[in-house]
Amino acid sequence: DVSGALCISQAWPGMARTIYNDHKRFLKTYLTSYPGFFFTGDGVYRTSEGYYQLTGRLDDIISISGHRLGTAEVENVVNHHVAVAESAVIGYPHEIKGEGKMFSFLPRNISWGYGTTLAAELQELISKKIAKYAAPDYVQVTQANCPTPTL
Repeated sequence: DVSGALCISQAWPGMARTIYNDHKRFLKTYLTSYPGFFFTGDGVYRTSEGYYQLTGRLDDIISISGHRLGTAEVENVVNHHVAVAESAVIGYPHEIKGEGKMFSFLPRNISWGYGTTLAAELQELISKKIAKYAAPDYVQVTQANCPTPTL
C-alpha cells in the first residue's frame, strides 16, 4: 500500500496541452514537478491489490505551523452544519505560523444577527472534529455565493 501524487506517463485524447496565453505556467504546473510525467494535482492511494483511490487535491493544502491541512477537510466539517449552505477555506501569509487560514460561509435562512454566534460555533466544531490548530483565524459570514477558484 502506498500514497503519492497521481501522474500520467502518456497523453490521452482531450488532455490539456497549454494554458491560454501562458504556456510557461502550464509547463511549470504540470510537467516540471515529475519530469516525464503529467502531474494531475491529485493525490492517490494504491492498495497492495493494485486498486487506486483518489484522496483529493494536493494543491489545496494549507501549512500551519508545520501541520498540513486540506481545505476540503475544513469545508466538509463546516458544510455539515445545518445552518451552512456553502463555504470556502483559503490560506494567507502569516508572520508566525507561515500560513494562516480563514473561511467564508453562506448561511442558510438564518437571521443576520445569528452570524457571529454561528461563526463561533463553527470554529469550535472545527476544533473538536479536526484539531484546535485547524480552527480558522478569521471567519466571514457572506450573503452571496462563495466564489470557486478556477484555472
